[in-house]
Amino acid sequence: MATPRATALTPGRRLRAEAKRAAILDAAEALFVSDGYELTSVDAISARAGVSKRTVYDHFGDKQTLFRGVLGRANDAVVATVRKAIDEELADDRDIRDALLGFARRVTTGMFPTSDYATFRRLSSQAPVAPRLPEAARDEPERMMEERFAKFAADGKLRLTDPRRAMQHFVALTMRLVLDVTDEDETVGKAEILEILTDGVDVFLRAYG
Repeated sequence: MATPRATALTPGRRLRAEAKRAAILDAAEALFVSDGYELTSVDAISARAGVSKRTVYDHFGDKQTLFRGVLGRANDAVVATVRKAIDEELADDRDIRDALLGFARRVTTGMFPTSDYATFRRLSSQAPVAPRLPEAARDEPERMMEERFAKFAADGKLRLTDPRRAMQHFVALTMRLVLDVTDEDETVGKAEILEILTDGVDVFLRAYG
């Protein structure tokens, strides 16, 4: 098994190395999404990236590590989007119902339709054949939501003793339900999505509000 080489690089060489690494990740992402982990070869990735097979191994060591790099990059994009939605929608000074509905709407209508999220789902769905990210990385969005729900409870906005379970109930009643519905019928419109979310938030608040 090849291992990445660690060498001291001049600024110019470092920029070229970073450009090659990005090209490899882009090429690998496209092939892992279109062809799947098992059918994608390092030869195909190197050809699409315009680099040698040796260069791919120098940067990533093996196909498993490269897949984790691609999946990690996609996961980072999702985490960043969720973090921003939490900070801007689940604000301390906002009415709790408006905050929960705004957050759920932003994620489902703002993040779910994006290519970044589609890529993340396609890559994640290839487990257990393909490598998975560490549990801490996979759970980061839910952990951030759990922390905000605990804050709402401490502030008296929610009545709950288990923030994680409450967060799971909220996700199931809102965002996961929207995913299930839209996966079955891609023509579902924003009005119906909003109705699902509104019902889910109201059910959640009847239990935890």
